[in-house]
Amino acid sequence: MTEIGFDDKYRNVYSVFCGIDEAGRGCLCGPVCAAAVILPKDAMIEGADDSKKLSPKKREELYGTITSSAVSWCAAFATPEEIDSLNILNATFLAMKRAVDGLETKPQFALVDGNRCRGLDIPFECVVKGDSKSLSIACASIIAKVTRDRFMQQLAEKYPMYCLDEHKGYPTEKHYEKIREYGVCDIYRKTFLKKMH
Repeated sequence: MTEIGFDDKYRNVYSVFCGIDEAGRGCLCGPVCAAAVILPKDAMIEGADDSKKLSPKKREELYGTITSSAVSWCAAFATPEEIDSLNILNATFLAMKRAVDGLETKPQFALVDGNRCRGLDIPFECVVKGDSKSLSIACASIIAKVTRDRFMQQLAEKYPMYCLDEHKGYPTEKHYEKIREYGVCDIYRKTFLKKMH
């Protein structure tokens, strides 16, 4: 569970701020997804936590709650091509910037999960393990994860041979087996598979 009151100390300074998190950094294929979420002052999202600690069913339930109660939210991607061109860290920053820029309400400040961020047009603070501390970041974590998982499900239907619905693009032994069997197509991050070429 997130820490009660963690966001309040920022809300006392910034009337409008967002939480930011990403999903899919460690995957072999598909985009990296970032989400930015602005919650209302009295937000109560029961059960919101780091998305990795939640079941897929719980994440889907919370996704509906968050998107219906948020002041504003946006999820954005950086593509496999951008990841290969910029590297995964810079592509993640790009996705984060796109998510913030896509918010209908302009935030004054951002809380970002992790220890590094750059490229945002607003002041921000990085919070290590932020998705376990900040409700705003936890909600962004859930939005990013569900959005990306849904996208990977679509890719799974288009490329059934890779079994993407099972591992969502993460580096499992079965996934490596399928890549060896069917090769690398355009949804893959080539820089993540250099050793397999």
